[in-house]
Amino acid sequence: MTMKESERGDGGPGNGRPDTGADERPAEPAGLRGLAALLRPRVSRGQLAGGVLCLLLGFAVVAQVESTGRDTTFATARQDELVGILSDLGQRSERLRGDLRELEETRAELERDAEGETALEEARERAATYGLLAGTVPAEGPGIEMVVGDPGGGVKAINLLDALEELRDAGAEVVQVNNVRAGVDTYFLDGPGGILADGEPLTAPYRFLAIGDPHTMTTALNIPGGLVKTLQGAGASVLINPRAKVTVGAIRSP
Repeated sequence: MTMKESERGDGGPGNGRPDTGADERPAEPAGLRGLAALLRPRVSRGQLAGGVLCLLLGFAVVAQVESTGRDTTFATARQDELVGILSDLGQRSERLRGDLRELEETRAELERDAEGETALEEARERAATYGLLAGTVPAEGPGIEMVVGDPGGGVKAINLLDALEELRDAGAEVVQVNNVRAGVDTYFLDGPGGILADGEPLTAPYRFLAIGDPHTMTTALNIPGGLVKTLQGAGASVLINPRAKVTVGAIRSP
């Protein structure tokens, strides 16, 4: 058999032709295969990472736009809206300034009232002090009662004046002798009928009421060689009673 007859064989195996079994798919044309290869998506890792970054950037831009949108309300408002807003703000500001002025006036009034009340209280205290010094108002407080008996008539005006001065030096604020309120200009005189205090006659026993510290005055009167010893040397008896409350009711004419 020649080569040509072999090439015209029945096409079985080994005859040089491809196997065309029943499961063989028909071959696609070369042009379609090239087009499909061009249309098939080709995604690399770098492209995927770039896409994710773009997505995140988009979310950030949207969030920023929403945030700035709230801050640009006035920028996007119309002119008449801005005029209304400014007018409302001006009215509110004026009302607040008015409230502030009222509060400041109220504070000033309260301060004036407080200062006036303080000044009035100080004036009352000064008046009370002057009244006590002048002897024009009654007084009450702790002190002593000193009774000087003079059975022999040996007590003189100078002795009573010394008693008043000793009490004052010991801190007596108010002194009454019998029914006479002692003042800054009180004087004692020896008269034909006895001792006079500011022109008023005094009769024994001589009773001193003094408001002040009881202990200090008692100690001062009883010092060795002091008033008590002097009065006793003149034949008088001296009795001193400290008291928690002494009432001086005698007053002097203004």
